Amino acid sequence: MNNIQTGKCQCGKVNYSFKKDKVISAHHCHCKDCQRTTGSGKATILFIAKKNIEVNGDLKYFESVGTAGSHVRRGFCPECGSGVLSYAKEISHILYIKAGTLDDSSWVKIDSNFFASAAEDWSKPDESIKSFEKNPGVMSSIKTLFKSI
Repeated sequence: MNNIQTGKCQCGKVNYSFKKDKVISAHHCHCKDCQRTTGSGKATILFIAKKNIEVNGDLKYFESVGTAGSHVRRGFCPECGSGVLSYAKEISHILYIKAGTLDDSSWVKIDSNFFASAAEDWSKPDESIKSFEKNPGVMSSIKTLFKSI
């Protein structure tokens, strides 16, 4: 099985690669910000340390204050507008890769749902996995930070 994973925006001007075993975790985020930026019921994201991913091409970033109060920077291809990755400025060494940009996402296993309380009836959280009503909180953030080292 190939450990190297690749992905790209719709037009291919921005692409990336990383080792699958470097992914920290994967989540569905149902917050209103993710709903708006994806135009769907949720964003499916992979957490990976910035040092473990190679991004080629320039992203255009838009910053907003997220639902939980962090400063979220979302990176889009300036040519086609595809959302590729995002991160919170407060923990900028952890990137959130948009799973839909992977060339092959068949291996992705979702660990949990974030902001389940904001999910719409037409896009309910997967009840077979752990759900957090809001952001997972301090203990999950600490575990993520340790896994990124």
